Amino acid sequence: MKKVVARHGQNPLLSPKDLKPSQPHMIIECLLNPGAFTFNGKTGIVLRVAERTKQKEGMVSVPIYDEKGQLKIVDFSIDDPKLDNSDARVITYDGEQYLTTISHLRIMFSSDGVNFKESDEFPPLFGQGAYESYGIEDCRVSQIEDTYYLTYTMVSPKGVGVGLKTTTNWKDFTSHGMIFSPHNKDCALFEEKVNGWYYAFHRPSSPELGGNYMWIAESPDGIHWGNHKCIARTRANAFDSARLGAGAAPIKTEKGWLAIYHGADHRHRYCLGALLLDLNDPSKVISRSQTPIMEPEEIYEKEGFFGEVIFTNGHVVDGDEIHMYYGASDEYMALATLSITQILNTLS
Repeated sequence: MKKVVARHGQNPLLSPKDLKPSQPHMIIECLLNPGAFTFNGKTGIVLRVAERTKQKEGMVSVPIYDEKGQLKIVDFSIDDPKLDNSDARVITYDGEQYLTTISHLRIMFSSDGVNFKESDEFPPLFGQGAYESYGIEDCRVSQIEDTYYLTYTMVSPKGVGVGLKTTTNWKDFTSHGMIFSPHNKDCALFEEKVNGWYYAFHRPSSPELGGNYMWIAESPDGIHWGNHKCIARTRANAFDSARLGAGAAPIKTEKGWLAIYHGADHRHRYCLGALLLDLNDPSKVISRSQTPIMEPEEIYEKEGFFGEVIFTNGHVVDGDEIHMYYGASDEYMALATLSITQILNTLS
């Protein structure tokens, strides 16, 4: 595999210990998968923060958001026969499933693209309403003219779908509800229209026919989507044999739209690959990575909350360089620089 990646020397840039929990009775378990953007001359990220509750003796406690976005703790007796807590990630009580952690989004800024800080000026985003009661996750940011489009995963007992918020100042947000219904995630909007249409990647999941494939859709307004087409499927015995999904917004190049995506195998090892799509019809795939352009190699990518994971949904492009922010081992945030030219060379 030809090296196209340079990891930053200060990696990981952020760890759970670097942030404060949202509330005193919560513990930050993981930092994951930041969206990235530029705003007022600074680099911004929308970081997923996963928290768990401090446990009480003899009880299993799980967090949820109520209809007003307020965090509530639900307690179950560990001796209750209706409780099944055999899975560390999901418990079941009387037929209802609950996540043991809950995620929200933190907005952070950096003057150098490396050292990120929070500010009271830009408060966190929390789940609200029935479709976000188990949190919001993995935000991707696309800038179209002066508006930032935030696509993110909405999680609730009703399923996992894609939500959309827009903002121009990162203080005031307009919520547009669920734009791709369950089960769907990994949605990234193109940062310009193609032939007058908005385009977006998304990843519906099928438990029987089909699979966890990468799709594309088009829209007249960025909210209502149709003309869905499958553009990339899993491949047997490859790094993307079990599932794949979009990273951040694709990058426009002379050769086509360059899309970095994540692929996982049946051992749940996550690597990154690339797709090259036709400039005038992004549903047409010109070429695709045969081997990963980036895979877990460093200790912080191989060991953590869930090891052997590299997952990106945020980058900032500067000429030929992609400054890619990524989640490592489902616990840390890291930075790598990639060359557009070198990636395209691997696809030729």
